[in-house]
Amino acid sequence: MNPRYAKRILLFALAAVIIGVTARQGFGNAWVSQYTFASVPAKQDGAPKQAAPPAPQEPDNVMQPKPVALSKRVTEYHIDVTLQESTHMLQGEQSVTWTNPGKQQVSELYFHFYPNAFRSKDTTFMKESGGQLREDKATADSTGYMNLLSLQTTEGYSLLPRLHFVQPDDGNPSDLTLAKLKLPTPVAPGKSVTLRMKFEVKLPEVFARMGYAGNFVMAGQWFPKLAVYETAGTRGRTTEGWNVHQYHGNSEFYSDFGIYSVKINVPSAYKVAATGFQAKASVVKDGRKTYQFYADDVHDFGWSASPDFVYYEEPYSTTGVPGVRIKLYLDPQHADLKDRYMHAAKSALAKYAQWYGEYPYTTLSIVVPPKGGNGAGGMEYPTLVTAFSAENSNPGYDLERTVVHEIGHQYWYGMVASNEFEEAWLDEGFTSYAEDKVMESEYGVAPNLPVESSYMTDPAPLKQLSWSYQSNNHYAENVYIRAKLVLIGIEKQVGEATMRKIMRTYFQKFKFKHPSTADFQKVVESVTKTKWNDYFSHFVYGDAMSDYSVASIHVNPVKQDGKQLFENVVLIKKSGGSVGPVTIMLHFADGTVMPKVWDGQDAHIQIKIVHSAKLLWAAVDPQNDNVLDNKHINNFMKADLDAKTRTRWSVGLSKLLETLFSSLAW
Repeated sequence: MNPRYAKRILLFALAAVIIGVTARQGFGNAWVSQYTFASVPAKQDGAPKQAAPPAPQEPDNVMQPKPVALSKRVTEYHIDVTLQESTHMLQGEQSVTWTNPGKQQVSELYFHFYPNAFRSKDTTFMKESGGQLREDKATADSTGYMNLLSLQTTEGYSLLPRLHFVQPDDGNPSDLTLAKLKLPTPVAPGKSVTLRMKFEVKLPEVFARMGYAGNFVMAGQWFPKLAVYETAGTRGRTTEGWNVHQYHGNSEFYSDFGIYSVKINVPSAYKVAATGFQAKASVVKDGRKTYQFYADDVHDFGWSASPDFVYYEEPYSTTGVPGVRIKLYLDPQHADLKDRYMHAAKSALAKYAQWYGEYPYTTLSIVVPPKGGNGAGGMEYPTLVTAFSAENSNPGYDLERTVVHEIGHQYWYGMVASNEFEEAWLDEGFTSYAEDKVMESEYGVAPNLPVESSYMTDPAPLKQLSWSYQSNNHYAENVYIRAKLVLIGIEKQVGEATMRKIMRTYFQKFKFKHPSTADFQKVVESVTKTKWNDYFSHFVYGDAMSDYSVASIHVNPVKQDGKQLFENVVLIKKSGGSVGPVTIMLHFADGTVMPKVWDGQDAHIQIKIVHSAKLLWAAVDPQNDNVLDNKHINNFMKADLDAKTRTRWSVGLSKLLETLFSSLAW
């Protein structure tokens, strides 16, 4: 049995025991949840299985670019690439033009050589990741590289001697994922330089985004790609300059907007999915096929190829989606699930356009990798996303969730274009937040937020370098789950309508730009007309959670006017940051239920109530509205438990649950 599943069974068994025991102690209400988990869509085993209709042939839908530029288009790539399927090699040449967006002349360019992350076990990516991404592990054939064969000016002058690899983050001489090129002539502000390059890429057997699985190919981060030159004012910079980092175990990518014209040559039996749209009809010659794709106002270009793709396409238009061709490139095992993929794509596009803004591109491609190719799954590229691989012929809602999540990246990664090296939460956290909204709206699948908050056994600041987190799990717990909870924490205080206005304002203001955490905070403050310094300081720039607890209960008999009464004293404590008003519920022996609302700003509050009956129990935040509370075990206290038993329960169960949730998270 998979150890991860064994842990899940152990967790639920222990939870059942705890619930049973605590119910006998009067704690049962503390475990009531208002949330649900996803279930697997029903499989109609009894109905006769009908043969799937034959898949349509892949059409040559030639399209034209829109006349209006949406971004600054700092870069322009013209690339020819040939797949050598037998050796898993890419042979490429490109002409790349860079236009100086700043106010100073620039004497050097920086290029990312991402495939070199797989060159040896000594690269920064491999050392930090341990040869694993998520649950996908490198194999003996997961070695890859990029070699630059030539680098010339348009006049034919070789610049290869001027290129050298740099390691600004860790000084690792074995890491060749970032290169610096000293130009023979500086580029003046507003002027351009064009370079011609020939390169080859050895694709690794896929375990981390790019590579091959059988005859399936995922070409992501596959060409020499320019880094981002940030102008003054971008992401809070006071001076302009290059933003450069190596390829790390946790980090993803950061690029500038531009134009891509890409010719892809593959065996004639292969189908190709790619960023953008076909600019010319494909050409078949000598047993090979050449596609030509075009995309503008994007900051990356990805493509995938396989002879086994089952292809479907539908046009789709709705409010905010003026006209998109949704293209499915399915593994044969998921061919009969095309309607689910298509519905998920349409639902995501419609909701994101409604909530945040228009989807401006004319295509959206969804690639389903084959069994064994999951390392390429669950990834985003402009106008192209990958689902998880076809390991299961009857997947649960993970199918829809992955598609919805990756399409969400078209907004927060694709158009807003956050710096995923330095502020990954602005992409992953925002996308996770948006994904939950679609899943609940369209499928009725609500997140179990109290459980998710309990995963936060090691919270860390969200605004930090991606490779500063201790591990991939630590990174994922924070930039996905905790970041989402931080956004929901804002929503809980301002309401859903205002939160939607915040998110839409942020998207509209910063699409096709590169915003920062500070930019988002300014939007929150602008929309709410309130300062949010404390909240961001605690939960974004800091590592705080927000734990409210019932610290003690004392019940003492008193006499007043000859009557026997009881003085009930409850101490409520706060650890961590504030999340706004919190509800306190007091339940007395005579059935009286007394709710209180505390502003939650101070470190503690003492509530003293003289009543005709004893206090039986007290609960703080009984409905689990505080999504940043990661220790719900201390939200409830029974008055007549002795202090020794109460301490044993609280500490023992808290530590047990923290350990279990930590082992299961991501």
